[in-house]
Amino acid sequence: MTSLIGGEEHRILVELAVALAIGLLFGLERGWHNEQDADSRKPAGVRTFGLIGLLGGVGGVIAQALSPIVLGLLFVALAAVAVGSYLLHVCENAATGSTTLIAELLAFALAALSTLGHQAEAASAAVISTFLLGFKPQLHLWLARLEQAELQATLKLLLITMVLLPVLPDQGYGPDQALNPYELWWLVVLIATISYVGYFAIKVFGANAGVALTGLLAGLASSTALTLQMARIARHQHARANLIATGILIANTTLFPRILVIVALLKPTLAPALAPPLTGMTLLTFVPTLVFWLRRRAPLEADVLQVSNPLALGQALRFGLLLAVVMLVARISAEIFGSAGLLGVAAVSGVADLNAITLSIARMELEQIGQRTALIAILIALTTNALFKTLLCAAIAGPRLAWRIGLSLSAALLAGFAMVLFGYDSAEWIDRLSLPTTDLTAD
Repeated sequence: MTSLIGGEEHRILVELAVALAIGLLFGLERGWHNEQDADSRKPAGVRTFGLIGLLGGVGGVIAQALSPIVLGLLFVALAAVAVGSYLLHVCENAATGSTTLIAELLAFALAALSTLGHQAEAASAAVISTFLLGFKPQLHLWLARLEQAELQATLKLLLITMVLLPVLPDQGYGPDQALNPYELWWLVVLIATISYVGYFAIKVFGANAGVALTGLLAGLASSTALTLQMARIARHQHARANLIATGILIANTTLFPRILVIVALLKPTLAPALAPPLTGMTLLTFVPTLVFWLRRRAPLEADVLQVSNPLALGQALRFGLLLAVVMLVARISAEIFGSAGLLGVAAVSGVADLNAITLSIARMELEQIGQRTALIAILIALTTNALFKTLLCAAIAGPRLAWRIGLSLSAALLAGFAMVLFGYDSAEWIDRLSLPTTDLTAD
């Protein structure tokens, strides 16, 4: 039996169906919004947006068959009708919101786009648009809580990412061409973005959401800053040492997967070898964290963390300078002193900034330093960083908090070193210890 609908007609019907669905999606959100706001009825609802989507789809089909001018004329006509309806609505209700007007024009444009060979893109844009429309209360709440420094931080992040990064030269300079301005600044942007996300996660969920969640989110921004502030709290709240230790350990536990993600992005060949020790260290740190959490007492009454400006250009420039120095010194030390030079740099820089040495090692050639040396250098940096934080807790809060942090991190680090030092020779040791087998088929 011959089909009454050919391949071309079937394609057009599918495109029109997608266009109609896009319009109905906008109309569903706008219609629900109208029902919730009975005092200010909007001129467009589900039926209107559905027709707008279908009109955009038909316009796209006609434009392909005749001329793109047809689609442009339909858009102008729709814009004239929408603006007229908007002005009439403003005169009757004294409301000046133009969201529905923009949504009508966008629904038409996306519906037309879906018939021009971009169905997936049009559908994705429609979902994102309705998501933004539907989350109006939450977005307004976040904006109300947004401070000027945070707005400036967002603009600064866009500045260093979209403006400064593209204009930097992508070539090596200095000894052995160790410094590439583009790659160097890209690493600065990477760390700044992680801190930015962690900062705003705390602002959205709030420090009062709990010490555990605060430690997890603050670990993305700065585990050292959280350790310092919680140690100050522990100095006056000795009875809550277990709870405070939980927050500090969670913040420091995030370092392990964070380093793994950074290395995976920059040196994918090193990530598989680094994953087992970092995963084991994460799990081993989680055990005492859970013990301290179960033995906690009353919750903290005040916020456990006062977050500061998430991104300052001066701070970004200082980190970039520190990163350049560490990368240069690490490269020169590795060439002159071999593995010992790189391990020495890792031990010193791990106290100042763990990200800098991690990024430096990830950018080096494994053929030059060796995979095991790279892993040991990262673990040494983690060790000196953990030692610094333990001494920080001891100096500020006393031994009650310091031994909890020191022993927990030390156990994880020792396990990580054991996996790196002995894990790669396991097959060789098995061969040495195994008894020779007898060939039963031999004469």
